[in-house]
Amino acid sequence: MKKHIKSLKKKLKNFDPKLKEECGVFGISNAKDASALTALGLHALQHRGQEGCGIVSFDGEKYYSEKRFGLVGDNFNKEKVLNNLKGNYAIGHNRYSTTGNNTLRNIQPFFADTNAGGIGVSHNGNLTNSISLRKKLVEDGAIFYTTSDTETIVQLIAKSKRSKTIDKVIDAIFQIQGGYALVMLTQNSLIGVRDPYGIRPLLIGKLGNSYVLASETCALDIIGANFVREVENGEIVLIENNQLTSIKPFPPRKVRPCVFEYIYFARPDSLIDNKTAYEHRKNLGVELAKENDIDADIVVPVPDSGNAAALGFSQKLKINFEHGLIRNHYVGRTFIEPSQKIRSLGVKLKLNANQTTIKDKKIILIDDSLVRGTTSHKIVKMLYDAGAKEVHVRIACPEIRYPDFYGVDTPTKKELLAANKSNNEICEYIGAKSLKFLSIDGLYRAIGFDKRNDSYPQLTDHYFTGEYPVKPVDELGDSKITQLSLLSTASNNH
Repeated sequence: MKKHIKSLKKKLKNFDPKLKEECGVFGISNAKDASALTALGLHALQHRGQEGCGIVSFDGEKYYSEKRFGLVGDNFNKEKVLNNLKGNYAIGHNRYSTTGNNTLRNIQPFFADTNAGGIGVSHNGNLTNSISLRKKLVEDGAIFYTTSDTETIVQLIAKSKRSKTIDKVIDAIFQIQGGYALVMLTQNSLIGVRDPYGIRPLLIGKLGNSYVLASETCALDIIGANFVREVENGEIVLIENNQLTSIKPFPPRKVRPCVFEYIYFARPDSLIDNKTAYEHRKNLGVELAKENDIDADIVVPVPDSGNAAALGFSQKLKINFEHGLIRNHYVGRTFIEPSQKIRSLGVKLKLNANQTTIKDKKIILIDDSLVRGTTSHKIVKMLYDAGAKEVHVRIACPEIRYPDFYGVDTPTKKELLAANKSNNEICEYIGAKSLKFLSIDGLYRAIGFDKRNDSYPQLTDHYFTGEYPVKPVDELGDSKITQLSLLSTASNNH
């Protein structure tokens, strides 16, 4: 055992410390071609996770499961695969994993047999007390096969002494903490759960008599379903016999959706608060323009993340919007880098300067966020190398100073540039002529809230403010990965 732990710790030296993921979940009840519709829904949610995908279906008697590495379109595009996923009920999951943690057994949905029948679980988010829960479960004899928080939820459901599946689910969610959205499949029923603050998104759609659960409205659009409403914070929805029952086991709390759904995560055409994410991002650019203090020849977005904000910015100030950077859409995560010479090309694998557009121009460069600054540094240098006269960087969100514990892939605090450097130091580091971030008040105005007015819901904005709606129970960061891996190893060696 000691030898195995020593070997594991050696492997973990190269483990990416960016723990957990921002994923996509989907489920549909009582529908012909349920697995095909689920595959289409996952395809629409592909931006939320690209490393793995899976579907679990139920035909009234048996459950079926298919899990694959890679993209939905590369794996669930064949009739043979979909024919293996029989039944009128199905749930699916897109995974955005961490390096070193991407194994087939970590791909969701997870499935377990309980004394009340089988249950499949798809999970978007992260638990802030998963180490404590897992440790107790292991001490009680549970055997873990993955390092995923989702397996902790499955184990809690399976070990519940309640007789009905829905009561087992309630039993489990009273023990977990953090930000999460769950879509579950049981015998002829679909269950959706959203965390008490509504940090992670989950919504309800309708396709004929079939109910749909999904992370975003774009997944409804692709299958022709109608948007009904969001699952409320702290709500459980039970769908069976074409009927939806709402269960609210938690005390009422003010909803705190994740601010980055508005800024970056959601697909631009998805609805959030009755506006598309695209419109919210244009408004961020408008507010950023109101706080701007320099003139320029052109406004250039960092594609594609800065496109909408740059358009709002340019329209507000009546400065020409130009595509000064051209993105190569055919470079994926699996690009082969055979030598240091190729690796040194860096950002040029994905972006290139549009030389005649930017030459001798004073440029305002717009992006949605700045995390480590390494990419920004390369982009600014690229623009200057292509002949730009001046490059002024404007970021359509406040400075990211604090890490996330609710399922978003952000670095530890020591890696966050704004947590360790002043604005002038960041500006010098990325090589820009000037640098400004959107203010927190500007952010709230853009989205339609007023941070200073308690009658409006606050967002989960801890990235900028350090105000966490759910305080972490466990020590997080690199140590969490190590502890989860060692606990998993210990349980598998019982």
